[in-house]
Formats: sequence, structure tokens, C-alpha cells
Amino acid sequence: MTTTTPDIRKSKPRRSKRGGVMGNTGLYIATGVAALLFLVPFYILVRNALTTDAKITGENWELFPTDIQWSNFTDVFNDPSVDFARSLWNSAVVAVLHTVGILFLCSLAGYGLARIPYKHANKIFYLVLGTLMVPTAVTFVPSFVLVSSLGWVDTYRGLIIPALFSGFTCFLFRQYFLGFPKELEEAARVDGLGYWGAYWRVVVPNSLNFFAAMATITFLNGWNSFLWPLVIGQDPSSWTVQVALSSYMTNQTVVFHQIFMATTISILPLVFVFLFLQRWLVQGIAQTGIKG
Repeated sequence: MTTTTPDIRKSKPRRSKRGGVMGNTGLYIATGVAALLFLVPFYILVRNALTTDAKITGENWELFPTDIQWSNFTDVFNDPSVDFARSLWNSAVVAVLHTVGILFLCSLAGYGLARIPYKHANKIFYLVLGTLMVPTAVTFVPSFVLVSSLGWVDTYRGLIIPALFSGFTCFLFRQYFLGFPKELEEAARVDGLGYWGAYWRVVVPNSLNFFAAMATITFLNGWNSFLWPLVIGQDPSSWTVQVALSSYMTNQTVVFHQIFMATTISILPLVFVFLFLQRWLVQGIAQTGIKG
């Protein structure tokens, strides 16, 4: 005689997909609205860059100009008072060298603080953090006096070198290297590499995501820098793009179409850099590792 064991397994109730669908729909709508609001300034920028001053300041607002003024593009580069092409070049040189220099120096400093055994390493690290608490206005005048005494006014050296060390970037690199696998470095030392060899041949090639994230942030800051280039670049040939943009607004006149067209041109490199490196940006910041 066989007995059957009753199936005590209870079937799980089916979850209603209505809430999930409604939630996803609401999320898509909210994301779409946020994206549109984010794109509004870019729309206004492009719209005003391709129209006349009269339509920019006029009462009758057009969604998009019917007569597109492509000549505004050439007006920006043909303006005798502002060498905009030279300003773009200056900003590119400053931003690229600024990015390369900061990544190299701050990554070395962060790696040394995270990996090289030294009894005063923590004290030095706290001193680096202390620099973040000093307002920029406090060091601005002494930095200018030093740069001026070295004869670096109106030079790339004066625009780049004083900003090559960043305490915040050094802090981020240290936090990242604290979470870097030590096994890879130990294997490198078994092969006879020192700290420099382990850093250059093992750590850097395996940290390209984080370096790309730091490069994105540093490049954006270097390109958008205004106050220091304004003071150091006193000659128009030394102006960066941000200083050149400010020259379109004077006490006498404001050339609106040139301001908007020049601004549109100036943000294109930032858009390309961000689109190319955006996938590494959040991932690199997350890899700083919340470790002491």
C-alpha cells in the first residue's frame, strides 16, 4: 500500500505587474522632463547663436529663427578685437598640460601616501587635507607675486605650473590606491620591480578607468578656469577662451550674438570629452574606496 505525501509547498502569489509598469512609466516621464529641462539652456544657447541681436532682445520670441545667421560663426573668428582662435588654442594647451601634470604628480603623491611605509605618512596626508581648508583668496595674491617675480606673466608656465598640485585630487588617488589589490604589487616586487616600477608597470595600466575619470574632471576645471588666467594672461595673445568670452561684454556695448556663438563653440570640446569619458566618470569616483 502506497501513501502519497501531500505537497505542502505553497504556490507563491503572483505579483501584480501594474505597480511595476506604472512605476517605470512614471520614472521614464520624470527622466524625460528632467532631460528636457537640462537641454533648455543648450537650446537657448544655440538659438541665440544663430540669430541677430534684435531678435535676441526683441519682444516677439521665436521658437527658432526663420533666417539663420550662419555669418555669426565667421564674425566670431574675424573680430579684430578678440583673437578667438588663439584663445581656443591657449585653453586647449592649458587644459591638456594641466590635466597631464595633475594626474602625474597627484597620482605619485597618492601612491606614495598609500603604499610607501613612512612613519610620518599620515601627518603629511593630514597636511595635504589641511590645504583644502585654506580659501583660494588667501593664496591668490602670494601666488601672483611669486609668478610675477619669476617673469611668468603672459606665459604658459604662469598659467599651468601654479595649479599643478591639487590636494583634493591627491586625496582621491590615495583613497583609490588604498583599495588597489596588493597582490599585484607583490607579484611585481617578486619580479624585481621597485615602487616606481610597480606604479608605472602594474598600478597605472590597471587603473585606467580611475585615471580617465580624474582626467575628465581635471580637464573640465582647466578649460573653465577664469580668474587666474584673467590675472596672468594680461596680453590678448595669452587669453584663454573664458577670458575672451568676457571681452564681449563691456561698459559700452554687449554683442549678444557673438557671446552666444562663442560660448557655443567653446563648450563643444567639453561635450566631446564628457561624451567620450562619461562611462568612466561615475565608476572612477566610486572606486575611490571608502577606506581610511
